[in-house]
Amino acid sequence: MFSGSLPALITPFENREVDIDAFRKFVNWQIEQGSNGVVPCGTTGESPTLTHEEHQLVTQTCIEEVAGRVPVLAGCGSNSTREAISLTSHAKKAGADGALVVTPYYNKPSQEGMFQHFKAINDAVNIPIIIYNIPGRSVVDMSVETMDRCYRELGNVIGVKDATGNLARVPLQRMASGSDFIQLSGEDQTALAFNAHGGAGCISVTANVAPKLVSDFQKASLNGDFVAALTIQDKLTALHDVMFIEPSPGPVKYAGELLGLCKADLRLPLTPISEETKAKMRTALVIAGLLSN
Repeated sequence: MFSGSLPALITPFENREVDIDAFRKFVNWQIEQGSNGVVPCGTTGESPTLTHEEHQLVTQTCIEEVAGRVPVLAGCGSNSTREAISLTSHAKKAGADGALVVTPYYNKPSQEGMFQHFKAINDAVNIPIIIYNIPGRSVVDMSVETMDRCYRELGNVIGVKDATGNLARVPLQRMASGSDFIQLSGEDQTALAFNAHGGAGCISVTANVAPKLVSDFQKASLNGDFVAALTIQDKLTALHDVMFIEPSPGPVKYAGELLGLCKADLRLPLTPISEETKAKMRTALVIAGLLSN
């Protein structure tokens, strides 16, 4: 169900308020450009600063605009298990194809605590669940063993968005959980190697502004055409890099503004990117063939 290029969608703002009209256009453009699915209300969508009402509105709007053309993997995570269940329940009712659920941040639960968190969501809502493992933001790292336990004991858990940056995790998880366990990269820069190790695609930040290139890259790499994939990767490498030299989604929203896709508006505590980063972003977009000199 979930494979290939899955953009972690930005949430367009106008004067720091959600711009639903721009979001609708953006979702349709993503599908027209060849994205294999969409992921609203993740980190790139600034979910930490969306109200519950805005979170639900963005999720529902995305599902309505997609209209079944590609799968929708809705961001539903929280460090509060009750809140995660509530968001996942809404996503299910709204018609999402799956829920992306981050490991509980800030609380620093044990491996058993993480398992019980996902078990509670699994038992409360009947929807496919992708675990989002991102130690750099959540400060906890779900182990291969705990992830395999979730997969084998919890019927709704079907895969992981792996943002550990540790490529050794892919074959280790594959050996533990088998090839049916969906492994999606959370890092554009390492997506080629990730797929070579048995990954099924990438939940991509770069795809927000380069959806066709990222989709073509994923198609080539998943078909085993690593020469073609590497050619596209070379065009995108500078862009992948600049996306995270300042807090995301600052750089990608600025790129979106340059390409006429959205405003570069962010909500505090995020602030506009520096002039130095803006210059690097312009250069990266030119290298990728997305912007003229």
